[in-house]
Amino acid sequence: MLFKFTNIILVLTLSLFPSQQYATEINKIQLPDMGDSSGTLITPIQEKKLGDAFFRSLHASIKINQDVEVQQYIQSIGKQLVANSDLPSNPFHFFIVLDHRINAFAGPGGYIGINSALLLLTESESELASVMAHEIAHVTQRHLYRAFEAASRLSIPTAAATLAAILLATQAPAAGQAALVAIQAGSVQFQIDFTRDNEKEADRIGMQTLANSNYNPRSMPVFFERLQQSTRYYGQGIPDFLRTHPVSAARISDTRGRANKYAYKQYPDTQGYLLTKAKLRVMTAIDKKTPLEYFKSRIHLGTKDQQAIAKYGIALVYLESQQFSAANKIFQTLAKNHPNQPQYAYAIAKTALEAQQYKTALTLFEQTVRRFPTNNAMKIEYISTLLKTGNPQKAKSLLQSLDYQTKKQPLYFALLAQVHADLNQAALSHRYLAEYYYLTGHTKTAIIQIKLAKKSKDINFYLQAILNDRLNFFINEEKERKLNK
Repeated sequence: MLFKFTNIILVLTLSLFPSQQYATEINKIQLPDMGDSSGTLITPIQEKKLGDAFFRSLHASIKINQDVEVQQYIQSIGKQLVANSDLPSNPFHFFIVLDHRINAFAGPGGYIGINSALLLLTESESELASVMAHEIAHVTQRHLYRAFEAASRLSIPTAAATLAAILLATQAPAAGQAALVAIQAGSVQFQIDFTRDNEKEADRIGMQTLANSNYNPRSMPVFFERLQQSTRYYGQGIPDFLRTHPVSAARISDTRGRANKYAYKQYPDTQGYLLTKAKLRVMTAIDKKTPLEYFKSRIHLGTKDQQAIAKYGIALVYLESQQFSAANKIFQTLAKNHPNQPQYAYAIAKTALEAQQYKTALTLFEQTVRRFPTNNAMKIEYISTLLKTGNPQKAKSLLQSLDYQTKKQPLYFALLAQVHADLNQAALSHRYLAEYYYLTGHTKTAIIQIKLAKKSKDINFYLQAILNDRLNFFINEEKERKLNK
């Protein structure tokens, strides 16, 4: 069922730092308190529906990471932070946006995105965690219902698309403005920044979460200071994020004062952070020569573990350049020297898969899944290899063993669709492909897939009922979206 929102305060936190221009304007506006006589509190069910729709809409406007290892890592950090937040039972979903702009944002329903450029800018895992803790605090402290006001009746699909368009405006202003015009034509008032008090509270609560999660509280002012200092080096070419979201000296001073109240100790980075950072550096590089030179310059620097990261980065460049033998040689050495690090075993199997050595890849993934049974990234690649080697039944069984978070992802439904296609179950294949397209923001294509499923011969009464229900749901959502244009 679709909900209509009447005079409900909704929000999108679009970045880590408030724009001075908009903050001044917001301070002049009297907004109703959530839940009082002048405002209406959004229900948890409505918030979840809005959050899910928001995330679907994002797929149409920004490039969201699909690498299962990277996704698994960012989710693990988020899970640790949420467990030590004010609302540990709240649902959250963390993801990486592949974008060269420095940004972080949170949307309704606990969807929190971190741009790859921001992660690459961090110099420690605690700095990354400080950004995520800050965004988590915006969600747990209910700041999200201050930045976007829907003064008219607004359906969930339209509200979600509007939120995504506002986010797009921070990434590509011209495209974002065009999207807003297409969605609402000025019928909704937008407020997209937090007040200074919101930011101060998010810093304070975020730092508590950071410390309770065994990350360095001092990383927050350190990262703020690096952002502030970076404005001095860009001159007229300063990134849009830093131009519109300045970090003040007062904010740095305040967070440093709070951080100094915690006892000093060492907080070493995990290998997961360093390996993920290396992988993103290669994934997001336009010219692979740049990361290759970067890692080669560091191959003899630092500790043995740091040198291993540099070698891993070089091997990743070789893998992307289809130099499979050179990549495999490095990965094999790394795996021998670090037998308990799953990324190296994964990389060896992945290299065989990319080289189309399917039988070898199948054996390697089977072995690594046995060694690391809770590693869902490993399972996903094993499933893909099973499909490539003609084992859809085993792939189907393994898909059911994935965790709840993984089963919510578009990739899960794409694999399910492939499994049923290989099993000659066309109706089910089209059904799950429809779910994949729906989750990636392509509802019209999802409708086409459901209609194809209904025309399939291998269909029973039970499946027909499911298809009818999903078709009605998709069609009604499209109607709701069009009505609010």
